[in-house]
Amino acid sequence: MRRRLIPFFLSATLLTTFSALAQTSKKKQSANDKKYQAYLFTYFKGNAKRDEAICFALSKDGYTYHALNNNMPLIRSEEISKTGGVRDPHILRGADGKTFYMVVTDMVSANGWSSNRGMVLLRSNDLINWTSKAIDIQQTYPGQEDLERVWAPQTIYDAQAKKYMVYWSMKYKGGTDKIYYAYANKDFTGFEEAPKELFVSPGNKSCIDADIIEKDGVFHLFYKTEGDGNGIKKAVSKKLTGGYVQQDRYLQQTKEAVEGSGIFKLNDGSGYIMMYDMYTSGKYQFTHTSDLENFKVVDQNISMDFHPRHGTVMPITEKEAQALTAKWYSPLALLKSASSPSIKPINTVIDTAAKTVQFTAMPNADKRNISLKFAPLPGTSVQPATLNFTTAKTPVTVTTGGKKTTYQASLKFSHNPVLRGFYADPEVLYSEKTGRYYIYPTSDGFDGWSGTYFKVFSSPDLVNWTDSGKIIQLGSDVQWANRNAWAPCIVEKKINGVYKYFYYFTAAQKIGVAVADNPTGPFKDLGTPLIAGHPEGISGGQEIDPDVFTDPVSGKSYLYWGNGYMAGAELNDDMTSINKSTLRIMTPTNDFREGAYVFYRKGKYYFLWSQNDTRDADYQVRYGTSDSPLGKISFSKDNLILIQDKEKGIFGTGHNSVLQIPGKDEWYIVYHRFNYPNGIHMGGAAGFNREVCIDKMLFNEDGSIQKVVPTHEGVQPLR
Repeated sequence: MRRRLIPFFLSATLLTTFSALAQTSKKKQSANDKKYQAYLFTYFKGNAKRDEAICFALSKDGYTYHALNNNMPLIRSEEISKTGGVRDPHILRGADGKTFYMVVTDMVSANGWSSNRGMVLLRSNDLINWTSKAIDIQQTYPGQEDLERVWAPQTIYDAQAKKYMVYWSMKYKGGTDKIYYAYANKDFTGFEEAPKELFVSPGNKSCIDADIIEKDGVFHLFYKTEGDGNGIKKAVSKKLTGGYVQQDRYLQQTKEAVEGSGIFKLNDGSGYIMMYDMYTSGKYQFTHTSDLENFKVVDQNISMDFHPRHGTVMPITEKEAQALTAKWYSPLALLKSASSPSIKPINTVIDTAAKTVQFTAMPNADKRNISLKFAPLPGTSVQPATLNFTTAKTPVTVTTGGKKTTYQASLKFSHNPVLRGFYADPEVLYSEKTGRYYIYPTSDGFDGWSGTYFKVFSSPDLVNWTDSGKIIQLGSDVQWANRNAWAPCIVEKKINGVYKYFYYFTAAQKIGVAVADNPTGPFKDLGTPLIAGHPEGISGGQEIDPDVFTDPVSGKSYLYWGNGYMAGAELNDDMTSINKSTLRIMTPTNDFREGAYVFYRKGKYYFLWSQNDTRDADYQVRYGTSDSPLGKISFSKDNLILIQDKEKGIFGTGHNSVLQIPGKDEWYIVYHRFNYPNGIHMGGAAGFNREVCIDKMLFNEDGSIQKVVPTHEGVQPLR
């Protein structure tokens, strides 16, 4: 074949033309980057049917996100889907810059992970009003009889074909999950033809949650290796519709299981964010990259007032963000976003009818100078942001959606809750070694009690508490469990003149033990669970909620545990194993639920426990007594000592520990309650959005415990 020679001057002309076009393209891209001033996060919330719906959140910087519409769905799943639920929303700006496309999995997880056969395609011109069409792959195309599931669709614009390509994972009976694609029709209401294979993981292993981004003419396909390491890998190709070659290394920056990676470009040109759903721990991890090859965790910069599941982020303009806040961000939400080292942000009380807002102060706050930060969302403001509360109330003007509303702001000093944030199941300790008080709680605020780490707080006086940091992370510090970090307890023991700290905790419905030389660690896990199954004779309940007690009479230590039953056993001298011959089932009543706690006073052994469900407003504490640590528990009918106070808005009071001030007959009860003031309005979610309180505990002359008065005021600092 003869090759045609192109004259030099024509080659030079073409080169100059291509260079100019490239520069024009880069300038256009740069201009687009500059016009985007915010970010829209689309997500769903969880596996409950009510949470399988599309939610939106906004960010100004790509790192701090605030939920719109009070973290409630913006589109009713029942109206757009065949199953009644949708998951895994992906959003895309169209090539015209003004049309938006969203695709979601049409699925209710309660029906089974292989129960769905389709997806929903949505389209909008303003991000507020959406049209939709549900597509059932099995019913629409022939030869789909063995189709089992359709997951996590996404959309990308094919500039060469000038069409929108939708891609997702599908699995057929007896096969593995593979990535398929199809071009959407002009109206984005269906596909032009039956799905085709896009990518198959080497070795025909399952792959799901594909996410494609183009950079410098190369398409990067990120995906999860489902059932094969459960991590994020990448395949690359110069062609959108095929030819992908896997790069055989994991890209996630955690040892925890992840899914649903999403890549978006930062508006300031500083690179990209790859985020992914750490679904076993109920949180997201964000990583930064400049080359889509090397990723660095930036979680320390991330803030969200919601807990998203598998979603995506899209840059948006200032005007688009303002329209979204005008529609779905209220003065109430803006005031709730208030944060400052001087206040407890989750305890702000707002009366929209009376136009009042009450901020709850930290113990050391200077009421003359409270500087507040509010969600920095386009079209919103609160003025002034620095307040002087030397007078009873001070006016603040709230602007959202172009409307101004004036609220009268006040400041209240309340010592309860004692910890800043969501925590539960508190264990309290006075350390002889340090002379300080410590609280070891469950880290709360995670959907379905899905937290995976434990923290400790310390105080000199029971009022001023310092976050002393994370002491155990399941999955890394504890190899035998990676979920459900619940309800710890601790004991200080002096062994051969040296203080040791034995920390018992719940993980994956088993009980472990870790040991340290100091109250704040570092703690070393035993390596295997201490309690891993039901005691003999017990067929129900859970192995959770340990309590450790050292008998001041004998010096022996005991462990108690159980949900639905209460077991107790003597600990061996090593404190990391039990004397199985001493194990007793000690369930005091048929309505015993969980959270046993034991202490000794004036010749009596007191046993406290929680009744009802922690999601119940009337979660409460009862007690009994015994003559020995493993003896029969006696109790009266009037043994209720801690319960809700409706007039004060205090609900869900339970799962306690007890503190005696050294050398004194002075006692305090440390417990959790629903978050105030929001918990009672949260339904079942109140049971994992709790806060820790301390109140006085008093005794009658006969040794019986007086009914505890739960308060907002709490206790005064110890001197």
